[in-house]
Amino acid sequence: MSPRKDVVEAYFEGFRRSDHEQILACLTDDVAWDLPGHAHLTGKDAFDQEIENEEFVGSPTLTVDRLIEEADAVVAIGNGETTHKSGALRRFGFCDVFTFAGDKIRRVESYLVPLR
Repeated sequence: MSPRKDVVEAYFEGFRRSDHEQILACLTDDVAWDLPGHAHLTGKDAFDQEIENEEFVGSPTLTVDRLIEEADAVVAIGNGETTHKSGALRRFGFCDVFTFAGDKIRRVESYLVPLR
């Protein structure tokens, strides 16, 4: 596996364990996170606040099916599930595009699709 794919795997493992330090270590200080239809965040502090969204409880289950690397980008395609604070299980498919600056993630574009 390439060094950038290793960083993306570490990023996802951090989310699986709600490990803020591990996730933030993968990011540049000026990281941008685009969640179309939800939010645009800039900087590690804003990113940190969204790691554990108050609408959900516990850590998500995340399965990465494919990682595709081209130039300074890695694309992760997979699915996951998380528990809403109401107790309802929410399943989703995702496609995350990670753009790198050196060996750190500079931008994340997260596309999420609810699954039944």
